Amino acid sequence: MVDSSAVLRNFVGGEYVDTVDGETTPLVDPCTEEEVGSAGLSRWADVDGALRRAESAQETWAGTTPADRQRALLKLADSVEDAAADFVFAECAMTGKPVRQVVEEELPQAVDQIRFFAGAARVLDGTAGGEYLAGHASMLHSEPLGVCAQVTPHSHPLVFAASSVAPALAAGNAVVLKPAETTPTTSLLLAEHAAAVLPPGVFNVICGDRDTGRAMVAHETPRLIALTGAVRSGMEVAGSAAGDLKRVHLRLGGKAPAVVFADVDVPDTAARLVRAAFANGGQDCLSATRVLAADAVYDELLAEIAARAEALRTGPPQDVSADYGPLNNAVQFDQVNGVLQRLPDHAEVLTTGGPTGSRGYFVRPTVIAGVEQDDEVVQNEVFGPVLTVQRFTDVEDALLLANGVRYGRAASVWTADNALAARVASALSFGSVWVNTHGSVAAEMPHNGFRHSGHGTGVSRHGLDDYTRFKHVMTSLKPS
Repeated sequence: MVDSSAVLRNFVGGEYVDTVDGETTPLVDPCTEEEVGSAGLSRWADVDGALRRAESAQETWAGTTPADRQRALLKLADSVEDAAADFVFAECAMTGKPVRQVVEEELPQAVDQIRFFAGAARVLDGTAGGEYLAGHASMLHSEPLGVCAQVTPHSHPLVFAASSVAPALAAGNAVVLKPAETTPTTSLLLAEHAAAVLPPGVFNVICGDRDTGRAMVAHETPRLIALTGAVRSGMEVAGSAAGDLKRVHLRLGGKAPAVVFADVDVPDTAARLVRAAFANGGQDCLSATRVLAADAVYDELLAEIAARAEALRTGPPQDVSADYGPLNNAVQFDQVNGVLQRLPDHAEVLTTGGPTGSRGYFVRPTVIAGVEQDDEVVQNEVFGPVLTVQRFTDVEDALLLANGVRYGRAASVWTADNALAARVASALSFGSVWVNTHGSVAAEMPHNGFRHSGHGTGVSRHGLDDYTRFKHVMTSLKPS
């Protein structure tokens, strides 16, 4: 079990190792703002050591059979499930999430992702044969890509670690993962459990900050850089990786619209949208952050949403009545509050909203009406418990508002009219579109992004595509 009150060390080559320089970064409890431990700060030498260790393990792991990889991942999933209490404790301590949320939603999802990719390892496209040129036979080989460097965010540390590492391992790649500097514990714990079922060096975790991530991108070893994070970070990674022609896999931000038509059950729809907007304190790229309501139901829906949001509670993990916890860190807290402080005069805050309590990064649910399309709060990802509500007049107006942001991660449509739902879903420029629900996930279905939300999906069978390469082998059939 990882002790977050001690200095957290990197996990490389199947064991915990100290950083070369001994530098550390503080770990802060987001509920109290108190320092509760520290983690190693990996510099170039540490990054180099981890990536070279992964490189030495790559050939062995790539040479295993899909059945071997499946068995290892299934054992890892079982191990995580058996140690559920340890993972839940570590996740809540780092993030401040309600225990119920991690127990009922996030840990099962992480385990399910690992199990899904264990199965997917057995259905990778194998060799295909055919004669496409007279006198020649062609074979298509699916191969592991090589060492993968991955960076995951603070919003769902365990889920993103599992959904990032599992497809890479299933495809036969070794991994070096850098979790967010504020939330490394469950990633390290995952690597510790993986060491019992994987060859040393196949899955490594290093702690560090943005400069650590930059060093991973700049290093010659990785053949793919996978980032789940902000658009700004994704642009930087893509630019840096281009210098060495590395592949990039980017799961970036979102600004999801929920388009609500006049024929909905207003109270039921409002209840569902409030859950979709404020779950995890809005710290999710899939969160419903913009409600677009038809004229006929705008006033009623706005009132219902505001009332239901006002009734939500934010509190620490031990508060069993809390609907969500604090924001994860001071930077995120300041970012969210900065957006709220800069709201234009025409914006109307309909809930108590804003920071709450004398300590901790807690923010009350904030519902905002009267906004305009070019407002900062509409255009930019806030990544907090902030929801805007806008009015539309017809389908074309709704689509103009919905698509009128740079993001393309997720959206939803709310109507009893199936034909209308299909029409609108087809016209929405987002990688995932739900109808009469929002944020529901299944391991079998992809959640890729369009436009500034990146490209590549960490889930579904398609999640393996970025982690494999194809080789064409052609053989002459003429006698030698």
